[in-house]
Amino acid sequence: MKEKVLTTMVTFETTTQAIAMERECKKNKFTGRLIPVPREISASCGLAWKCGEQNEEETASYMKEQDLEYEKIYRILA
Repeated sequence: MKEKVLTTMVTFETTTQAIAMERECKKNKFTGRLIPVPREISASCGLAWKCGEQNEEETASYMKEQDLEYEKIYRILA
């Protein structure tokens, strides 16, 4: 069984916000990927951004710099 690690996840109110996050992250080489929202959390659009090694502060700062909207940032075991 794969060991769970503490991960930063970002949820979005709309699919458009999630796709904008993916586009900007790929363009700027900010690690992570879009995934279905885990059962432990919920979001209006059903997509979440699973971050790479970044913590909550780095992720929030990056999103603010890129003018990206989001619903909430979580730290969960995944």
